[in-house]
Amino acid sequence: MPATSPAHHQRRRRRTNRLLVTAAGLVAAGALAAAALPGSASADETKGAPAHSGRYQDVQLLSFNDLHGNLEPPAGSAGRVTELQHDGTTKTIDAGGVEYLATHLRQAREGNRYSVTAAGGDMVGASPLLSGLFHDEPTIEALNQLDLDVTAVGNHEFDEGAAELARLQHGGCHPTEGCYTDEEFGGADFPYLAANVLDDRTGKPVLDPYWVWKKNGVKVGFIGVTLEATPDIVSAEGVKGLSFKDEVETIDKYAKVLQRKGVKSIVALIHEGGFPASSAYNYDCDAPGAGDGISGPIAQIAENVSPQVDALVTGHTHNAYVCTVPDPAGKPRMVTSAASFGRLYTDTTLTYDRATGDIARTAVKSANHVVTRDVPKAPDMTALIDKWNTLAAPIGNRPIGYITGDVNRDGTESPLGDLIADAQLEYARKLDAETDLALMNPGGIRAPLTYAAKAGEGDGVVTYAEGFTVQPFANTVNLQDFTGAQLVQILKEQVSGANAAAPKILQISSGLTYTLDLTKTGADRVVTDSIRLNGSAIDPAATYRVAANSFLAGGGDGFPTLGQGGNDLVGEDDLTALEQYLTANSSADNPLAPPKADRITVVD
Repeated sequence: MPATSPAHHQRRRRRTNRLLVTAAGLVAAGALAAAALPGSASADETKGAPAHSGRYQDVQLLSFNDLHGNLEPPAGSAGRVTELQHDGTTKTIDAGGVEYLATHLRQAREGNRYSVTAAGGDMVGASPLLSGLFHDEPTIEALNQLDLDVTAVGNHEFDEGAAELARLQHGGCHPTEGCYTDEEFGGADFPYLAANVLDDRTGKPVLDPYWVWKKNGVKVGFIGVTLEATPDIVSAEGVKGLSFKDEVETIDKYAKVLQRKGVKSIVALIHEGGFPASSAYNYDCDAPGAGDGISGPIAQIAENVSPQVDALVTGHTHNAYVCTVPDPAGKPRMVTSAASFGRLYTDTTLTYDRATGDIARTAVKSANHVVTRDVPKAPDMTALIDKWNTLAAPIGNRPIGYITGDVNRDGTESPLGDLIADAQLEYARKLDAETDLALMNPGGIRAPLTYAAKAGEGDGVVTYAEGFTVQPFANTVNLQDFTGAQLVQILKEQVSGANAAAPKILQISSGLTYTLDLTKTGADRVVTDSIRLNGSAIDPAATYRVAANSFLAGGGDGFPTLGQGGNDLVGEDDLTALEQYLTANSSADNPLAPPKADRITVVD
């Protein structure tokens, strides 16, 4: 149980000396580098020289994004990256875990006296039980020990609302659960930046809009924003009283503010991303031309953000890329993303011109690097994980089910998506026997269920911690009535409206079937005449009882019709539904086989 009357402790100050780990590791670089300026000086070259030696000073920018509280190595495909080989083939590499991330970052900083570490948002939220059970205090502690200097907010930083985000920033024990240890939570040593997130009462950003890194006369400004569409993908309660403004307009606004303050070197931390042409982290994003290997929202943002901004660190889509995209003046500008879950980090060199105070963009170079697990674990991170695991173990290690093999979340329709939808249908029928079907959003499924034992529980055993990692949001299971016409419209909203460009295919319970024709466009991709429930066509005038999590039931993820249901009934959280289903339908002697994922017929 958490302590309710902890002794107050003084806020830990940022350490001035970084712990350096001399461990050799795989350095797999992306294929993007520009020629260095004549006379430019690296940190190694200026080591031991006067503080202002030379006109040009290389600044190392280390960055990552979308950690989501993954302190321990992520399981399954969430813990691997794809690497492109010289012969054109690919291989997968196990990656991630803060014990290894710490070692890699500390090794990368060696010899670089001018080094700053930044992040692109979603450091917390949708976290595994080790962090999520404690409202992500463990992750903030880990980021402090990683010497993170600054991060943007992401959409998941608002999962528990602005007040909880402020607590993570400034410290203090949880308002209802108190303190988890004998010390009061100290908060983040680094600033969260939220330039485009305004408090409706004051009209001002809820947290600092920008931050300036300074060393020996070198100044680099950071502006942090999250995607304008955050209210569409976060529960309404989480963003209550907040407004989210346009990313480009906000960055341009604060770039001017920084310029007026004499800060001409500017990096934008943007929790919005793109879709690369290759899943390999080290592919050439600029082949055949600048930015040709990336599409999606970040490409448009990069093309429009003020040329005063010198580099963009991005995130949200969990993809890996290192691209140059021309700014509005036609000048190449670096745009990076380091996938997710701490599997990669980006090492960017920004060449600072002391004469102008700006970045010499012709000398900017960048590459993504794998957080391999073949380096020594950072002892301080191991100690941190052990501390929180000791507190979490009594809850997390409890078995809740048994499986015959990995239950993956990959694909248009996934075995795990089907399993969760079936679990919610079975749970909903306990509340109302007339429930017809259940729908699950794919973004709410955060990890696969893996067969291999993770913490000594035995192969095939599903623990509460593993279930929590799959569904960490504590959404309730809600029942609503819809007409058949509305049900068809819901399915069509997967591929139209807000989801036209990037479809969100709902995972569906047993008995619902239809054809998804990807050769067509817009709403026509869902073939209306193919939709069947238990073999019967949908009657547009009939009433259907539908179960969905509270996020979807509020119209989230671009499904406005799901917010228009009637006769609401609210049940317990979705993890409870999953736990009850696994417990009722599996045992050590009769484990559950992964569903076949054959309910949606996909035509490519």
